[in-house]
This record gives sequence, structure tokens and C-alpha cells, in this order.
Amino acid sequence: MRSDLFLNGFSLCWAEIEEDSYLHRVEALKEVESMDFHRPVTFFAGENGTGKSTLLEAVASAWGLNPEGGSRNFRFSTRDTHSSLYRGMRLRKGWRQPEDHFFLRAESFYNVATQVEEYRAGDDPSVYYRQYGGRSLHEQSHGESFLALVQNRFRGKGFYLLDEPEAALSPQRQLTLLICLHRLAREGSQFLIASHSPILLGMPEAEILSFDEGRISPVSYEETQSYQVTEMFLNHREYLLERLLNTE
Repeated sequence: MRSDLFLNGFSLCWAEIEEDSYLHRVEALKEVESMDFHRPVTFFAGENGTGKSTLLEAVASAWGLNPEGGSRNFRFSTRDTHSSLYRGMRLRKGWRQPEDHFFLRAESFYNVATQVEEYRAGDDPSVYYRQYGGRSLHEQSHGESFLALVQNRFRGKGFYLLDEPEAALSPQRQLTLLICLHRLAREGSQFLIASHSPILLGMPEAEILSFDEGRISPVSYEETQSYQVTEMFLNHREYLLERLLNTE
């Protein structure tokens, strides 16, 4: 285990989770008692519904971040839908303290952008411009504002959790994001990222944890379903489409 990570891992006390909670029925999660992180960038990969975002959200909540996204200073709530998994989570923190924290989720980013403007309303505009790319996040496209936040708000020695960041980005912008995240990791940041993107998952030196097959286990890039399905489609597109679309 690395000694320079902000979060080395966690343990789960299932006795603190309600007995009738759906969490006990999530195959990849229900047997988890602990998890260790070994690298500055860790990806949660797997099919929809396997528990990736649920676990990421629990870590964010246990860390003290707003479940809908943002930093520890964000305390808004548009709808209380986060799970109770964080209640049984005990974080194992490293000796270093991050200089910044942020939970960035694609599905609630609009709400975060709105709160950014409300929180910054009384500030010097130059502060807003410097941290969020020079103009209102609502005056940019979803992808532009998402990337502007990462490029301008994130910095080295930060602890960042990202939930499906590729949802807002074109393939080209995903490559830009990969470059940003790789640079920030080399500058001392740590990332936990739930993703389906075969581009982001290809980041060098990252650890990938698969939530498929009803368990959480480390896999190589080439073993992820995101890579395998994309590779199959690109190399055998006509044959695959013929098989999938020929219903007669």
C-alpha cells in the first residue's frame, strides 16, 4: 500500500446499514468488507447497475462532500436520493492532507453549476473567472463547462471523485480530460473515477477495479467490457451490426 495517498482505503460495517436496504442486493457490493487503493488514479468500471456510482457516492459522503457534487462548502440538496452506504464506511486516510476536494458527477452538474453562481455572487468576478474558466458555467455547453471546471478549478495535491465524466464530453474532449487528469495525478492529486469510457480507462498507470461478475476485482485495460465491446465494434462493425439488426 502506498503511503502518499490521501485515501488508502476503507472498511464497511454492514450492521449499520438498514436490513431492508437495496444495498444488500447489489451483487458486487454486498460481500465487500474492505477495499484498498494503491495508485493515484483508480477507476471503477463495469456494467450499469453494478454499484460503481453508489460506492463512489458513499466515499464522497464519508469524506464530507456534498452527495450531489461540489466541495465541502457545497451544502445544497435538490433531492435527497443518496444511499445510506456511507454510514457504515470507515475511511483509512493517509498522512497527507489534500489541499482541495471536489465531487464531480455528470448527472447533477447543472445543479452544481447553479450553486457555483449563487455562492460566487458576492465575490470579486476575477476570482470566479480564474476558477471556472472566465465565464458562467451556464453560458457554456455541458461539455465545455464540465471541462472548464476541471481545467481551472482542479489543482495538484487535491482529492477528486468523478462520476462518469465522459457523459458530457466528445471523444476529443475525453482525450483532453485524460491529459488533465494525468498531469494532476503527477502533481500529487488522487482520483477515484467511475467510468465506461474506453478512452479514460486507458490512462497509463491507473488501477481499474471491475464491478462485473458480481464482485469487485482488479483487471487490466484489455479485460474491461468497455474496451472489448469497443474493439469488437470497430474491427467487426459490419458483421456485428448484421447479427444484431437482422431480426429475420
